[in-house]
Amino acid sequence: MTKKKENIFDVNLFKRLFKYTKPYRVVFYGLIVSVLILGALSIATPLLVREIVDQHLVKQDYDGFVNLITIMALLLLATVVFQLLFIYYSSWLGLKMVKDIRVKLFDHMLNFRMKYFNNSSVGVLITRAVTDMERISSVFGDGLFSIIRDLLIMIVVSSAMLYVNWKLALIVFVMLPIILYATKVFQRYMKQAFEDIRNEVSNLNSFVQERVTGMKILQLFTREVTEYKNFPELITRHKNAWLKTVWYNSIFFAILEVLSALTVGTVVYFGGLRVIIDGSVSAGDLFMFITMIPMLFRPLRQIADKFSTLQMGLVAANRVFKILDTTSQIDNSGTIVAKDLKGSISFKDVHFRYVEDEEVLKGISFEVTAGQTVAIVGATGAGKSTVINLLNRFYEINKGEIKIDNTNIKDYTLSSLRQQTAVVLQDVFLFADTILSNITLNHPEITEAQVIQAAKDIGIHDFIMSLPNGYHYNVKERGVMLSSGQRQLISFLRAYVTNPSILILDEATSSVDSYSEQLIQNATDKITKGRTSIVIAHRFATIQKADNIILMDNGQIVEQGTHQELLKKENGYYRNLYEVQFLQSEVA
Repeated sequence: MTKKKENIFDVNLFKRLFKYTKPYRVVFYGLIVSVLILGALSIATPLLVREIVDQHLVKQDYDGFVNLITIMALLLLATVVFQLLFIYYSSWLGLKMVKDIRVKLFDHMLNFRMKYFNNSSVGVLITRAVTDMERISSVFGDGLFSIIRDLLIMIVVSSAMLYVNWKLALIVFVMLPIILYATKVFQRYMKQAFEDIRNEVSNLNSFVQERVTGMKILQLFTREVTEYKNFPELITRHKNAWLKTVWYNSIFFAILEVLSALTVGTVVYFGGLRVIIDGSVSAGDLFMFITMIPMLFRPLRQIADKFSTLQMGLVAANRVFKILDTTSQIDNSGTIVAKDLKGSISFKDVHFRYVEDEEVLKGISFEVTAGQTVAIVGATGAGKSTVINLLNRFYEINKGEIKIDNTNIKDYTLSSLRQQTAVVLQDVFLFADTILSNITLNHPEITEAQVIQAAKDIGIHDFIMSLPNGYHYNVKERGVMLSSGQRQLISFLRAYVTNPSILILDEATSSVDSYSEQLIQNATDKITKGRTSIVIAHRFATIQKADNIILMDNGQIVEQGTHQELLKKENGYYRNLYEVQFLQSEVA
């Protein structure tokens, strides 16, 4: 029995959500007062109707009739005012809570390690941060307070019925157990239906988000027809989940309407007989009961509806709290602020795996002297990019030690460590914003003048000024208004203006044209001068000037040395790769 109750309404989950009302307790208690006043006002009109019929209509008392009508009008006006305040501030409270939870959720997600995002659907996370949050706001806006108000109205109405005529009240109350049982069954089925809806919404968001993001690939490989065929199946499941709730609502509300009509008819029949036969029931009593029966049954129907809203909000809250309860943050217990680093780097017997039992780095060790340019070369999957992911602490190593300036990177504060490192990735991500904002990322200490000077230093100022609005040109989502080479130049300038102690270029010239590559190469020569730089590349032309070249294969370092030293090794890995790639390109 306990398990079933928890399935219908999770009290602990509600208590946790309730804690977010603490900063707004004045409004919360104000809403409680409004509920009490609305409950009192709800019974005023039926009582006045009873008084009007029995004391003034029957006796044809015009003055008393007008006076009571005036009082009724004033009470109705008061009801409208308090109802307006109740609706506005209950929604206000829900939205304020959602704002606080959403900010907390977003801040929590910002600090997740990359592994979490690798294993999570972007569409699902968007659903949690957007759609589910809207559902949570309804817990208080359309759920809790509305239920309290309706329950109070039912209690007041029931008490008034018993006080006026307990016999007629019993006729009404006979129907209540049937309605309560139907409501309980309805709530149980609706909770499961709402969970199904949330699952299907998440699936739908994930599907659409991935297809829209990857639309170019779909069209290039003519997958439109296939994806079109897959979409109706997903939509059908989503539709069926909603239709299930419609079906449950249709049955439940039809039952309530029938029971309400039967109750009114029964009261009119027996009450009317008493009015005619012995006068034990007055006409005013009968009018009052006819008015109050809908007031008793309608809130019960609304409670079921609002309870469904409350349940949907709690289901959404449960999903959001699961993310908030996820501990997937990089340890940030370091106390040393990384500032003006010289840039010496040391990897000592570093082991790492993304997945259990699949080691990516198998005990690599190397040293980078401050100011050196080191190139890491190897086939795809050799572990090159993993090295820079570990250096920036996007992932935690399983064994070994990584030091910068003879200090373990775990001892640095995470934000200061990353501020001292600039990375230019192969896959450039630009936000739907201006070029200037994409370069500074709204950093308050980087001015437009500094950006312009940096662009001139690396020779891309003219390219930016050739665009409409120059530095204020909006590149749209993911930078679709720019070519891949232009996006790479913007990314390089973004790294350059931060004046990093350590610069990392991860395949930074792999997808640019020769002109853009030359610009980046010139900028690379400028920015790497006197600064520790790690260059990951397939093209040997971009790494020949490196002070040290590290060749990786299958998660291990197989060779190290300068370009000339490695070429002298007979049958060496580097020499073989160089001859295959560089010499053949010369012949071509």
